[in-house]
Amino acid sequence: MLRTGATRLALRSLTPAVRPTAKVARAVSAIQWTAHFNSATCKRPQLPMAQSKPIQTAILRRTLADKIDLEAEKKYAQEKLKPDPERVSATSSIHPFVGEVGGAPAAEQVDMMSGVKGDVDTIKSTFDLSAVPRQANILGLAGVLPYFATSMGTVLCAWEINHSNAGYGYLMSADTAETLLHILEPLQVGYGAVILSFLGAIHWGLEFAGYGGYHGYRRYAIGVVAPAVAWPTVLMPLEYALITQFCAFTMLYYIDTRATYRGWTPPWFAIYRFVLTFLVGAAIVVSLVGRGQIAHRVGRVPGAVDRIKELRDGAEDRLAEDEKAARAHDKAKAK
Repeated sequence: MLRTGATRLALRSLTPAVRPTAKVARAVSAIQWTAHFNSATCKRPQLPMAQSKPIQTAILRRTLADKIDLEAEKKYAQEKLKPDPERVSATSSIHPFVGEVGGAPAAEQVDMMSGVKGDVDTIKSTFDLSAVPRQANILGLAGVLPYFATSMGTVLCAWEINHSNAGYGYLMSADTAETLLHILEPLQVGYGAVILSFLGAIHWGLEFAGYGGYHGYRRYAIGVVAPAVAWPTVLMPLEYALITQFCAFTMLYYIDTRATYRGWTPPWFAIYRFVLTFLVGAAIVVSLVGRGQIAHRVGRVPGAVDRIKELRDGAEDRLAEDEKAARAHDKAKAK
């Protein structure tokens, strides 16, 4: 088989040399990466490309490709390749293009599941409550049960209302489901306000005990702001109340995390608060989804603001009726 020198020169000048990685270099012999044609082309002087910068190397290669010695190429064109069985093996002309680590030992191969395993370990460590005291862990998780009970009750009532036939559902009638729904909604909002106030009061107890030092108004402010944000939600419509409490739980979790990093709380408090906030947030989202399914069929329960507005409008109407009656009495008296 003949191979012209022009093709060899073009391939050497235009194609960057393939460099094996460290792992492949240990597994594959140097014969796989160098070709010995036993011709004069192997004796050409080579420029020190490795010492040049990448841009300079590309320019030199392009220059060599443009300047071709035609006489030398004619000489190379007439040259025949001589067989060299001693340097030829079953793998001397094979390149593992399927994978660069094809010849690496099994112990050095890349673990393709390492990323997934790392994510699983991160999730496990995030929800790990082994450092939390047993009593606090049990009572804290039990405190989330009322939230889940009201959320699942909301979803059940919404499902009964949407799937009722002629006013009758599978477990209860549509009217009963709507009445139960109007009972569950204020219970969930009121319970959320209580929990938010309790979480803020924890920082007052830590300040009283001097845990992590005494920080004064900075730590007292947490216990003051929490109920100031929580209790106005009992006057809001359900959707706005739940969204406000969701944001309040998230913000209070962030504050508790920063307090843990500063040493104001026990080291396990940040993970403990994350798990509880995650569960409460999931319950709030479930309630919002269930309530949204029947927003067009069930009206909301009149809140305190609606009652105050009703009393004000009723007082104005009664005052107008009294004035009208007084004028009619005065006209009748004048006659």
